[in-house]
Amino acid sequence: MFSGFQARDCLLANDPALSRLRMALRVTLTIVFSFLILLAIHMFILPLPTAAFGLGIVLSIEGGVAVRDKGNSRQLVTRLFGCVASLAVVGIAAGLEDRRLLSDLVFLVVIALASAGRVFGPRGFAIGMFAFTSYFMGAYFRPPLAELPEVAIGPVVAVLVGHLVRAVLLPDDWRRDLLRSLESVRGRINQILFKLAAIAGGGEIGEADRQELRQLEDRLKEVVLMAETFIPRPPAGVFDAAADPAAELAIRLFDAHLAAESAIVLSFQSPPPFALVHAVIEADAAELARFEGMADAIRDQPQGETVRALLWLGEARQQLTQVIAEGQDSGFSEIDAIKDTAQSQAIDFSLANPLLRSALQITIASAIAMSFGLLLSRERWFWAVLASFLVFTNTNSRGDTAMRALSRSLGTVFGIAIGLVLATLMSGEPAIAIPVAAVCIFLAFYFLQVSYATMTFFISIVLCLVYGMTGVLTLDLLKLRIGETMIGAAAGTAVAFIVFPTRTRGALDSALARWFQALRDLLGALGEGKSGFELMALSQKIDACYRDVTVAARPLGSSWSVVTRPGQIRQTLAIFLSCTYWARILAKNYDVPAAADILNRLIAADLALIDNAAPRGSSCFLIKRKASRTTGRHLPLSREGARLGLEMIGSALERLYPQADVLPFATGEAIARSKQG
Repeated sequence: MFSGFQARDCLLANDPALSRLRMALRVTLTIVFSFLILLAIHMFILPLPTAAFGLGIVLSIEGGVAVRDKGNSRQLVTRLFGCVASLAVVGIAAGLEDRRLLSDLVFLVVIALASAGRVFGPRGFAIGMFAFTSYFMGAYFRPPLAELPEVAIGPVVAVLVGHLVRAVLLPDDWRRDLLRSLESVRGRINQILFKLAAIAGGGEIGEADRQELRQLEDRLKEVVLMAETFIPRPPAGVFDAAADPAAELAIRLFDAHLAAESAIVLSFQSPPPFALVHAVIEADAAELARFEGMADAIRDQPQGETVRALLWLGEARQQLTQVIAEGQDSGFSEIDAIKDTAQSQAIDFSLANPLLRSALQITIASAIAMSFGLLLSRERWFWAVLASFLVFTNTNSRGDTAMRALSRSLGTVFGIAIGLVLATLMSGEPAIAIPVAAVCIFLAFYFLQVSYATMTFFISIVLCLVYGMTGVLTLDLLKLRIGETMIGAAAGTAVAFIVFPTRTRGALDSALARWFQALRDLLGALGEGKSGFELMALSQKIDACYRDVTVAARPLGSSWSVVTRPGQIRQTLAIFLSCTYWARILAKNYDVPAAADILNRLIAADLALIDNAAPRGSSCFLIKRKASRTTGRHLPLSREGARLGLEMIGSALERLYPQADVLPFATGEAIARSKQG
């Protein structure tokens, strides 16, 4: 049975910094409090139209999800601008109610302006979402002009309540988030150790075990990247180790990440002893000291490498635990607050800007969805437009858009199926239906960042419960809801493939270009004699670029894709992951070298391999590969870590194009020389 600390570690391991939990609570509490306030006004002060409740609920959602400014004052300004935009478009929708064709055309103008507003950054995005959803609700509920003062109460209440919930009840606190993210790092390291213990108990490692460890490694990388964003950095991005208290924290996080990666890499070669993994988990000093002596005795054997990797991970984990304990005691009070050094950039209003191309795509998709939606229903076509608008959110290629459209359609179908059953069972029981709806709202936004289909599933259940409580739930209505959603999803997908299409491979090519350039920058810095935090920062940039590569490659390896098989995608990503890992090893171990000539030749060889591979872009993902062979030794000794890191980076780059005849000898020759030396 889990203790409270174990349950918290488990939660943090799956929700770094509890960010998903906090967002879901913010949205749910804002909706509940706004609804209760509007209900009290309706019952005790003056009757409110349905549109006021509808706007209050949807703007409560947008206030919790779309407002992403840093700082309470900026968030309040954005909410107030959003409220003004909401009232303006609702007034326009009400004024044009008798001219439905003109109203529909104005809706498209609002969609175009709302989506184009994203070029202005987070504030433009939020105001655009407020305007779009408000016009949607205004055209849907059709409030008379005479009721606009009462309707305006809904947006005003939602904006004020949303700000109070975020600023007072559940405020942002980077020190708290930093501490929780560090705890999440420890939790994911623990998951890796538990898996290694299971492997050690079995005595051998299978392909399923390798795949699970790679997934755990990716999840660790994800939360480490999040934790790094909470560590305050100087404007140049490079710490002063002597003067900046945050530097020590950055080193501890870097070491813990690298040690965990090394333990995984070495375990592929030789599974660790079960007693050692258990000693690391329990922080058993006596047992760890015994294994330190054993590691010296078998240092040249694969098992010795694995033992040393686990000992390193145990030490790094204890240091991370110490940092967490100090943070719990002091709240990182010695670290200066994060300073916003972001500078405003010139806005590109040309079609070369992908945000403006996306705005045009969204507008065209909405027009198509509106046309076909009107053929299906004059009263309910708004669902089609909503679906076509939302399938473009957070997508960077036509493959991404197709996946999101499919997720929305599947979530809607299954959510309505379950919602119909629940609404039927709870008919006439609002005391049960309302709490269930609140729970579903919470779950929808808790899973928003994980699974769009899951979010849509729970939202569809909520709509069914609302229909049931208002007495308009019918099977025909639900069929219409599914049909309109599929029209919108299909329109969005079609436009993504036809109008300014961003091919999945095109997006992947761009991500790979950034990754190769980041690796070039690191190798170039080595050639210039840089070391320490400068190299760490460059290796962390490679890490972030690798994450972008995995996101861009996701549609290419999805189960519906006819481009290639997911196995090939995983194999190629494993090569990039290996290279990223060795870049971190290189950054950690590189210092003013004694054998500069050898290292300079290795750097030149690796740069030549990059120049050969980078122009080929994503074609490396289409190559059928044999099972990767085990490389010799992985964990570098401090005296030769830089040389080995350069050799392994070259080896990984050569594996991208195993049939390449350009510079196939460079790294191999260097490795042979290093072995002789």
